[in-house]
Amino acid sequence: MAWKKLLKLLSLSTKDENFLHLLETVEIIVSKILSLAMLIVICVSIWNLGVFTLTSLFTASIESYYKVLFKVFGLFLNVLIALELLENISGYLKKHVIQVELVIVTSLIAVARKIIILDLDKTEGLDIIGLGIAILALSISYGIVRSQNRKD
Repeated sequence: MAWKKLLKLLSLSTKDENFLHLLETVEIIVSKILSLAMLIVICVSIWNLGVFTLTSLFTASIESYYKVLFKVFGLFLNVLIALELLENISGYLKKHVIQVELVIVTSLIAVARKIIILDLDKTEGLDIIGLGIAILALSISYGIVRSQNRKD
């Protein structure tokens, strides 16, 4: 008797609409877990930014001040990137669609962060060219997606 119920339950769960509903439920649960994890990351990042700013900026020598300042800028952009990722996740939870424009903007911020904290003394020219090409490609993609979104 239990085998029949199990087989019936298994056959019902393999129907396309039931399976898709299960997948959607799992996606929502995973998105909520990621949102909570991202909130923790944001809080820890803000704490680290505050501690680093207070301890490093005010105790740095004149020679190392600019290096510390660029590190602070990088930490600020880390928080901004985390906020953008949280916005991506919450946008997915609201609309169940990945917002490509927001993903491209987040990528642009990440590449800009990389350029800001780049140590030009230790970076090869090919790396800088690659970052330039990445920014160009992301900018063109952003322009295309934004123009398409305006038409819609």
